[in-house]
Amino acid sequence: MAKSSIVIDVELDEGRVPSSIEWKASESTAEKPQQAKAFLLSLWDGTDKTALRIDLWTQKMMVDEMADFYYQTLMTMADSFDRATRNTELVTDMKNFAKLFFAKFQEQQMKANKLETGK
Repeated sequence: MAKSSIVIDVELDEGRVPSSIEWKASESTAEKPQQAKAFLLSLWDGTDKTALRIDLWTQKMMVDEMADFYYQTLMTMADSFDRATRNTELVTDMKNFAKLFFAKFQEQQMKANKLETGK
């Protein structure tokens, strides 16, 4: 049986806040570890029927990047759910929510920018 590994290294500052995230995969063609500003990891515990998760992001992650990251994550989660269940109604609802989420974020950003610039 084949085995594949993904290694995620997180460097913490003195306050234990992530300052750097690097990852590498055993089957990757990349020669050196790749940089990331954030990651979300979810694991399903079938015994306890609970989701285990780790959400980390570096100080360099900007708010607009976080919104885009969540939008893309929600969309890909919907795609995964579609492949697993073929429940197009729920997949459509998930994608519509992701689009609404991102549109509301952009609207909030525009309002905040107008307040900052006075225009």
